[in-house]
Amino acid sequence: MKTDFKSLWNNCLQIIRDNISDAAYNTWFAPIIPISYRENIFTVQVPSQFFYEYLEEKFIDLIQKTLYRVMGEETILNYRVVVASASDTAVEIRGESKKQSPTYEKATKTDKVPSPFDRVEPQEFDSQVNLKYTFNNFFEGNSNKLARTAAEAVAISPAKTAFNPLFIHGCSGVGKTHLCHAIGSKLMELHPEKKVLYLSAHLFKVQYTDATRFNTVNDFINFYQGIDILIIDDIQELSGLTKTQNTFFHIFNHLHQNNKQLIMTSDCAPMNMVGVEERLLTRFRWGLTTRLDRPEKELRKTILQQKILADGLSISENVIDYIAENVTDNVRDLEGIVVSLMAHSIINNRDIDITLARKVIEQSIKFEVKKITVQKIQDVVCEYFNIKKDLIQSKSRKREIVQARQVAMYFTKMHTELSLAQIGSYIGQRNHATVLHACNNVKGLIDVDKSFRANVEEIERILHN
Repeated sequence: MKTDFKSLWNNCLQIIRDNISDAAYNTWFAPIIPISYRENIFTVQVPSQFFYEYLEEKFIDLIQKTLYRVMGEETILNYRVVVASASDTAVEIRGESKKQSPTYEKATKTDKVPSPFDRVEPQEFDSQVNLKYTFNNFFEGNSNKLARTAAEAVAISPAKTAFNPLFIHGCSGVGKTHLCHAIGSKLMELHPEKKVLYLSAHLFKVQYTDATRFNTVNDFINFYQGIDILIIDDIQELSGLTKTQNTFFHIFNHLHQNNKQLIMTSDCAPMNMVGVEERLLTRFRWGLTTRLDRPEKELRKTILQQKILADGLSISENVIDYIAENVTDNVRDLEGIVVSLMAHSIINNRDIDITLARKVIEQSIKFEVKKITVQKIQDVVCEYFNIKKDLIQSKSRKREIVQARQVAMYFTKMHTELSLAQIGSYIGQRNHATVLHACNNVKGLIDVDKSFRANVEEIERILHN
């Protein structure tokens, strides 16, 4: 007799919980509801299409291994996705967590992992290029203009420009890998007859190690010498590996001398690379060496707007501006913040505002919180509502002055450690009950008055600038 499917899922959850953070578990696995387990098909219900896509993208390996361990290797995961509508309908989607997925049956006829050195027909050659990364979604700014322009030129006319090799360097997350795949995508579109190969330097050195172990180094070299456009990401990972560098040197020479295109990325310029032979470094500098800098604010805003549009989110301009102002290091951080905001919005059923954005940013990246004082709050509120500062300290009961006074109390409670009584003494010499009433009144207006909510969000943004 089969174990109850709910018990099986609980066993899976115990394993998953041991392998991820509590925050990730509570966000992405706690909401999953097991539905059924019949004929090796295990069906679970998830709250949304985005939820399903995120699970498949970020946790597919963990889910698959856990299912195989608890339920057996024939288990197929089926998703029941709740569709937000008046009828509360749902659709079912077959997950990738299954043995011998049809996605791969055409490419591999056996369970054996194909060797890159096997002789293959041109139409079967796997470029390893991710076609979702293109020049269309690599947005141009001052920080990447030269690199992007050179990359497009190489994609249009490989090995026919002065940019051979094309060496792109920059810190993590600025778009080097995206640009590599964009070049590959364009090359495959314009030159389908050419063999384009993208790989990381890490994979190259692992393959070389295996080739050495199994005495197939000549096959390894022959394979790479047959490539028309070789794109190697994170070439700095070959540092200190003398034999691997020596082999790459011969491959590089052969390709360059036979008018083949080479593209490489690194986290630093060739002149700053340590542990790489000088004869290789001089070859890295033969063509164009260009840097990808951290994206400037306008480019960060463009990236955010496009990511938000693609994900079907609704985020106000002032929140976008706030994120762009405070998340400055790289594109990955920007995209991660949007994903986190989406998760919080879906799971907690709340609007995405500056308060939520600030909370997510503080939890996600190194974020220096600017000190917000009572003095600053009063200055900003009075300037925003265009009233004199001494008026909110007065006994005036005029509507606009009362509202400004209450907003000042609300922000002081939110951003300082002062007690209600202390806030009252700082603002208008009121008692703690008046301050509590003011804060509750502001919260109530935020919920029902769209115009007032926009004013509060704008003041919040100004306070953090």
